[in-house]
Amino acid sequence: MISAYTGTQIRQAEEPLLATGLGDVLMQRAAYGLANAVINELKSRGLRLYGAKVAVLAGKGNNGGDGLYAAAFLAARGTRTTAVLTGDDAHPKALAAFEAAGGRVHRLADAAPGELAAEAARADVVIDAILGTGAKGGLRGPAATLVATLTELLPAAGGQTSVVACDLPSGVDADTGDVSGPVLPAHLTVTFGGAKTGLLADPGADYAGSVQVVPIGIEQHLPEPSLRRLEVQDLALLLPRPARRSHKYSRGVLGVVAGSAAYPGAAVLACRGALAAGVGMVRYLGPPEVADVVRQSCPEVVCSTGSVADNRVQAWLVGSGMGPEEHEQLQRTRDAVTSGLPVVADAGALPALPDVLAPHIVLTPHAGELAALLQRLGGTEDRGAVEGATLAAVRRAAELTGATVLLKGASTLVAAPSGAVFSQADGTPWLATAGSGDVLAGVIGALLAQAGSDVGPFEKASADGNQRWAAVAALGAALHGKAGRAASEAESGGPIAAGAIAALIPETWGKVSTLSNSGARIRNSHGQPLR
Repeated sequence: MISAYTGTQIRQAEEPLLATGLGDVLMQRAAYGLANAVINELKSRGLRLYGAKVAVLAGKGNNGGDGLYAAAFLAARGTRTTAVLTGDDAHPKALAAFEAAGGRVHRLADAAPGELAAEAARADVVIDAILGTGAKGGLRGPAATLVATLTELLPAAGGQTSVVACDLPSGVDADTGDVSGPVLPAHLTVTFGGAKTGLLADPGADYAGSVQVVPIGIEQHLPEPSLRRLEVQDLALLLPRPARRSHKYSRGVLGVVAGSAAYPGAAVLACRGALAAGVGMVRYLGPPEVADVVRQSCPEVVCSTGSVADNRVQAWLVGSGMGPEEHEQLQRTRDAVTSGLPVVADAGALPALPDVLAPHIVLTPHAGELAALLQRLGGTEDRGAVEGATLAAVRRAAELTGATVLLKGASTLVAAPSGAVFSQADGTPWLATAGSGDVLAGVIGALLAQAGSDVGPFEKASADGNQRWAAVAALGAALHGKAGRAASEAESGGPIAAGAIAALIPETWGKVSTLSNSGARIRNSHGQPLR
């Protein structure tokens, strides 16, 4: 499992070492890891280290010091290094080491930002070392102009320049992932001591590229993480497995209240997602005409009648494809939520729910639906505000409702009411297709039904009992994302329909159970997956 920390947590973990005079040691360790990452980046592009061009954009703080020390190391190995000092001064020891190694220095105050940006765009690698974890408010003045100009120039240069961010891309908030001002998108972010929360939450994750963690000796001082991400080995541990004498009822029964005359396919896709994710039985409750479509598409589904109380299940899925005019379905939705059983509430169910819920109720809004929910609870956020501060929005929704909230997106965030958050980014942009969310609801519903009262392995992914529901939802998001990626790869990386996601879930499930974590995007400085 990947653990991520706020900038404040990282700085507090550094304090015991700083108090003993090891500040320069920490910086040298960070710089050495950064330099080696740049070397690997050059080698991956078939470039020799000797004679390669590296430009470092160096701020006046410790982040700039890390960049300058790394550039000094590279210069000593034969690279042609240039530093652009964006502030009035720079870390004195690091700057001295850089100049002693033969690096050239430009001061932003003494030149036009456009000229320096043009020179940096001709480098093989640009190191972004302007702002660190303590910075707030993003880039301003000439530094903002420099980065904005460079961002425009790099694509025009044919994509031949790799951008490596030092600790995090300048302008990305380490604590939240919020973005201020222009940000130079990185191909690789080399971060120190532990992954930063803002690198795993949108929009910050949009700019981070791949993330590599360099241990610097503070790891034993780190507290409980601010955010977690399940990796392949975690999924293998958490995926439920039937026992030798299991039967369809002991494997979990999921009740599905979904679909409408306008959107019968939503019910079908939700049921397909649930069936593919290992549940023992699916019971469908809905309009007769929708039930007929479900029977034809999913003969395994038992189409029932009556109320929620008349149907014995272990969990409920409610809301997919439902509109405000579906009065009987909305009543079933409310009954399911008050039944005491785990519930995944999607789409049309969200406006019908009580304001106060419980952790075993999993809400699955997209950004627009989450904005509407927050506005109903007294907030002022619109969709743009949610998308610009996803972590704050999902935490706020979980805090206000008392429910577990899953915010769908490129980085899917799952927040428990306690404030604990999981972040999963296992999918592909092709998952943004109609019906994908219905399949996801079905997958999560199936996992909720199988978790039942025996949460077993889910407790291993959480610090307290109520966080287990967030772990279940994160598991569902990861499985759904990986199935979507597999479906796209089966089409040579092209577009997919939602049904293809459901079809690939069993195969993905089987592979997850046996695959190593060789595909993790977050690694330590030795190229090993970070646990």
